[in-house]
Amino acid sequence: QVQLVESGGGSVQAGESLRLSCVASTTIYTINPMAWYRQAPGKQREWLAAFYLGGTTKYADSVKGRFSISRDRTKNAVYLQLNNLKPEDTANYTCHGIIRSSPLWGQGTQVTVFS
Repeated sequence: QVQLVESGGGSVQAGESLRLSCVASTTIYTINPMAWYRQAPGKQREWLAAFYLGGTTKYADSVKGRFSISRDRTKNAVYLQLNNLKPEDTANYTCHGIIRSSPLWGQGTQVTVFS
């Protein structure tokens, strides 16, 4: 069974950066797109960014300019660079992919931003 495993979360001060990783247990060419979501306590899950096989990237307006999604095919990984973090970015960040028309979710990694 294909798995997505996230890492890279942590607790940081406002203004700092983090880089989240999502590693797939299969070649990422079979997963399209790969995306990042987040969910804060008491809030709905929010789509953040997606990376498509052709290299296209898309971002939610709320994070455009601060977050950046990238891919490393050799490591079957997708990354989310979080810059200039704010307390309102505190959430559980989860990797998502579509493989053979079925959704696949990771377990998530927690990001906590202190003011």
